[in-house]
Amino acid sequence: MSERLDKDSLYFLPLGGVNEIGMNLNLYGYGDQWIMVDLGTSFADEGMPGVDMVVPDVAWIAGRREKLLGLILTHAHEDHLGAISHCWEELQCPVWATGFAASVLRRKLEEKGMVDDVPVHIYQPGDLIELGPFRIRSMNITHSTPESQALAIETPRGTVLHTGDWKLDPRPMLGPQTEIETLRSYGDKGVLALVCDSTNVFSRGTSGSEGEVHDALLPLLRDKTGRIAITTFSSNLARLESLFLVAKDLGRHVCLIGRSLHRFMAAAQENGYLKHVPNQVDEREAGFLPRDKILYICTGCQGEPRGAMARIAFGSHPHVVMSPRDTVVFSSKIIPGNERTLFRLHNELVSRGIEVITEKDAFVHVSGHPSRDELAEMYALVRPQIAVPVHGEPRHLVEHARFAQSLQVPHGIVPRNGDLIRLAPGEPDVVEQVPAGRLAIDGDELIPLQGGTLGVRRKLAFNGAAAVTLVVDDRGKLLADPQVMLAGVVNFEIEDIEDEIAEEIADAIDSLKSSRDDAALEQAAVKAMRSYLRSLTGRKPICQVQIVRMP
Repeated sequence: MSERLDKDSLYFLPLGGVNEIGMNLNLYGYGDQWIMVDLGTSFADEGMPGVDMVVPDVAWIAGRREKLLGLILTHAHEDHLGAISHCWEELQCPVWATGFAASVLRRKLEEKGMVDDVPVHIYQPGDLIELGPFRIRSMNITHSTPESQALAIETPRGTVLHTGDWKLDPRPMLGPQTEIETLRSYGDKGVLALVCDSTNVFSRGTSGSEGEVHDALLPLLRDKTGRIAITTFSSNLARLESLFLVAKDLGRHVCLIGRSLHRFMAAAQENGYLKHVPNQVDEREAGFLPRDKILYICTGCQGEPRGAMARIAFGSHPHVVMSPRDTVVFSSKIIPGNERTLFRLHNELVSRGIEVITEKDAFVHVSGHPSRDELAEMYALVRPQIAVPVHGEPRHLVEHARFAQSLQVPHGIVPRNGDLIRLAPGEPDVVEQVPAGRLAIDGDELIPLQGGTLGVRRKLAFNGAAAVTLVVDDRGKLLADPQVMLAGVVNFEIEDIEDEIAEEIADAIDSLKSSRDDAALEQAAVKAMRSYLRSLTGRKPICQVQIVRMP
């Protein structure tokens, strides 16, 4: 497709991160050359059995990888860098990241044995990265993880400001504030397009400050006499800094629970953050402390089944036990789609006499994304010709475009994944739709979401399976009763049902008058099994037949 593109036009192509929150992948093209901004994962949904995460399908740009100059990361969140270890083999491009993001990425690459394969270049805030016709200048922007960057992408057709995830926070607790004057200076010089975070476009006012969360946590927890467990996003180092300070003021030891927390802590300390954790204890030692002297910080704030919080709640953690009159704080928001899982977790804790505090009950969380007042300030600073909302579901993107129009932005366009958008020259326009999709991370493989492995798993989950072994002679005559096994098909008298199915199969095979080759035997057995089980249960389980021929 790119062979037909105008080489003097500037293009924007999202392959992930629009019409959804997460799985960000953005491409910018000029002169038949491309750069990529971010390459992240997203959570799987309940219709993907056995799968936790999904990644964007990079096939379109992988087919043009000789024209892909590099991948620039805006920050260290999974939805912006988590897919690199799964997709890089197809792309084979250099990666640019800040020191902290590079440390996080390196650990993920080490897990896959790829750390020596992927060329990772470290850039500092304010550095200029020159890739072909693109001059990319980074700038500090506040988010819920350190060293988050906005990118000013200068091209012969104008400058695009790609915000990444951001907010305006006067007290970020960790790292610098957003570079307001740098943004203003780009607005003064002229910005063609603002590609901007839409997550909280429906939230009025401002997103709140990490400093305010710190101030609220101490009085909230001061009078608690039992154990305290707080779960939050592992990458939110500003929140961890606040929790460390609160623990110190409360005279409690800190215990970190969960592998990703330790991974982010190590990456943080490599880069000079969170050097001093007050009175830190190992999880095997924490249980010996008085209940009012321990503060656990846990992974699993979204109710992930293998996260520390779920294991603690359901009593399967080997070292951590919560008891009646203990307190669990969910210092996070519920990501859409995780409600049912989290409410089940909340209910389990409450039923055990444990107090549960969420952002609905107390001021224990602020978003890392801009609300409407912050968006308005960004547009006032940058004054773009085109608003390009990203990082949101369709309703977020449409509302963001309307909001930008109300702020007198001349042009706006609402993208979809796969929309090839010409930003210049002329008015912004979708010139073509390219293939865009998602792939499931299944162990070490990427698999399609439809059909194939996941299709079989869905059918197994909803309908169960039936298998039969047939022992026959070389003429196809049964030498023994068929051996039937059912899994997930019926809830009653399973041995009797298996015996009855075996009789149906035997009758079907005995009634064969002509060919008794393997195909004919299999067809007769499957037809008999399906007919019997459909009449009994109304379901159509997966049926398998194994044929053993004896001489």
